[in-house]
Amino acid sequence: MQPQQDPDRWSRLTAVAGEALAAAKAGEDAVAVDLVTGYLSGSPEGNEEIRELVLLLFAECSSMVGSLGSGGATPVKMQVFDEEGHEVQIDDADPPVRTAIRALLAEVHGDQDAASEQIEIALANGAPQELATVVLQALRWTLKLAIECETRDLPVAPWITDSLDDQP
Repeated sequence: MQPQQDPDRWSRLTAVAGEALAAAKAGEDAVAVDLVTGYLSGSPEGNEEIRELVLLLFAECSSMVGSLGSGGATPVKMQVFDEEGHEVQIDDADPPVRTAIRALLAEVHGDQDAASEQIEIALANGAPQELATVVLQALRWTLKLAIECETRDLPVAPWITDSLDDQP
């Protein structure tokens, strides 16, 4: 996914997303979320850019899921865990996690409009903490999928690879 109309905007979004991924990789979840929500919400197009960034992450996740699932010996399985590390049924997950799952599944199935609608719901109706949860899920999934793709020598977007290579 790359907005053709504005390469500067694309560069800005991937730079912010890359910094947030690096922070998430370092275990700095609050910093990662603040980079996305704090930095972008201060811009004139704040919510639109947050939506675009989260959709960018989900589009990259979808691409990596496709790579991992293409002829791979291990299928890609979506799981949700609670704070204690126990698996939770998707329907029993917290609302912002369900929103993130629905957005990712829509992307994986090629329905960008439905993915965008899920993010719009989070932006319009969710409390700041719920939006933070959606952003954090997108970052965590992108990070985990990128690491798995790199382990299997599968393609990862260069901006993701660059942001993760800068971290230990």
